[in-house]
Amino acid sequence: MLPKQYRLKKRSAFNATYKVKNSVHKSGITLFAGKEKNNVDELTKVGFVVSKKTHKRAVKRNRLKRLMRESYRLILKSNELFNSQKYMSLIFVGHEHALNKNFDEINIIIKTLLERL
Repeated sequence: MLPKQYRLKKRSAFNATYKVKNSVHKSGITLFAGKEKNNVDELTKVGFVVSKKTHKRAVKRNRLKRLMRESYRLILKSNELFNSQKYMSLIFVGHEHALNKNFDEINIIIKTLLERL
């Protein structure tokens, strides 16, 4: 599980990240990046979203969120974060095309999104 200090929690933080309109999309997952950091010591906060429009079953939505969260956690642990550390917040949004993908595919997609950012 992703440690608490890395989690994006407040609705206002999500809205502020969406307003920046800095996004990248690949294979059913969209990555929104917030403002760039002024202070390098701050941690990058991360949120994971799969809307009810994507699938009506909570089991499917939660599975996709768990896969994305675990993939990001492993990337964070291995220090392969590319450019993502210069942003205050990141939001990964899962769409319908990503529901049937396995962990390896999700992991490759998230690494690619972070590289493109």
